Amino acid sequence: MTAPIPRDLPDLPAIPRTHALLLSSVPASAVVTPARRPLAAVLRLLLAGTAAAGVTLAFLLGSPLRALSHFAIQSNILLALVTLLSARRAWTARRPLPAALTGAALLYVMITGLVYHLLLTDGPTPFSLTGTTAPTGWHLVAVHLLDTVTPVAAVLDWLLLTAPGRLRLRRAATWMLYPTLYLAFCLARAQLIAPGTPGRYLYPFLDAEAHGYKHALANALLLGLSFYALAVLLVALDHARPNPVTHRAKTGFRLRPPVG
Repeated sequence: MTAPIPRDLPDLPAIPRTHALLLSSVPASAVVTPARRPLAAVLRLLLAGTAAAGVTLAFLLGSPLRALSHFAIQSNILLALVTLLSARRAWTARRPLPAALTGAALLYVMITGLVYHLLLTDGPTPFSLTGTTAPTGWHLVAVHLLDTVTPVAAVLDWLLLTAPGRLRLRRAATWMLYPTLYLAFCLARAQLIAPGTPGRYLYPFLDAEAHGYKHALANALLLGLSFYALAVLLVALDHARPNPVTHRAKTGFRLRPPVG
């Protein structure tokens, strides 16, 4: 025989909550229909073409190997490639390139423009990619394309065509790896060239033959700290600036007011 089931069961105690409910969020890219941005694609294509034109002129007017050794040439090549890929993604409605890559290209071309206008134009002899005479004619056009036009255009592209808040502070230290390697390249390159050869050092502030290694390394350290401060400022401004890419995207969901 079995015991009869009682008619009045006592209330069971409530199970205590041991953890908070986890909120799940769906990324916007999963529900927002990608939108083509033809204007941004065309403008970035023009920017890539401008950087490529400056690099091509520098190659045609002097030694391509010497021109390729300059930071301005390398940063403009990187900018041309990055903006070309960004233009393709904007045209085909794909996700933007990683901010670490686009931020690096922007930082390096900003360094190019600032170093030229703050350090290289005040010397007794105007800076030249060939290292021989002051730039005139097409040489001057190439210098201004690389050191003035593309840095300004890249900053405008960042301010007017790029969504804010994508750059991260932890990337600032990573971005300094390339300038550090470039400094080592410049010093190693000078050791392979006979002393007294014109253009042995690509930049006057790194000329260890004229000022000594102590002075040249002190200049490099000061520039490195300035570049890092510029990277931090770039990240801070990216999080403080308004969003120029504001548009109503179709999400596939329609919100309705509650009934009742």
